[in-house]
Amino acid sequence: MHRFDAVIFDLDGVLVDSEIWWDEVRADLAREHGKSWSQDDQRAVMGANSPTWARIIRDRLELPLSPDQIEAVVVDAMVERYASRGAPAIDGAVEAVRRIATQLPVAVASSAHIRVIQAALAGTGLAGVFRAVASSDEVPLGKPSPDVYLLAARRLGVDPARCLVVEDSLNGLRAAKAAGMTAVLVPNHSVPPAPGAVELADRTLAGLADLDPGAWVG
Repeated sequence: MHRFDAVIFDLDGVLVDSEIWWDEVRADLAREHGKSWSQDDQRAVMGANSPTWARIIRDRLELPLSPDQIEAVVVDAMVERYASRGAPAIDGAVEAVRRIATQLPVAVASSAHIRVIQAALAGTGLAGVFRAVASSDEVPLGKPSPDVYLLAARRLGVDPARCLVVEDSLNGLRAAKAAGMTAVLVPNHSVPPAPGAVELADRTLAGLADLDPGAWVG
């Protein structure tokens, strides 16, 4: 018997190398209003759901826009990038998801807006592979709160304690652990995880090709 009943994947930084896109889109927005976008700003929004990061951007950059307007600009720009450039899939990610989906149900639990999730999954060709999709916009709090992972488990019909999560960020790991799940860290080379991520993760892997839930021991 498998130790796990399902595997839940984060999206940005795990399946698609899109963190730099989010950063560039937000930097473009800041520049249009005579502001700059810093690494501190990027860290401030990491893991937040759309309404929360839109408010953070407005307040940190003192933009003359409502959070709804900021959210719309950023989300539209991200969807347009997927439509015009395709999905920047991380090497081996698509193959790993398809391989694991033959063993266990798989889901996505992402902080991204649902339109961006859909665009990314369409671009990778994985839209029909995932048994469930959950966005932090559908729950009260984004990562590091456990809400989005608990929602994904409910949609899968699986006990959270029987879920294996794949993450690339410290806040994502915190969310998974708070949900009572086992968490694997696969560091993203474009945007490395914050200090403490390796220590928090139950296991750290070099890439998704090394992920084998069926062989997990201990």
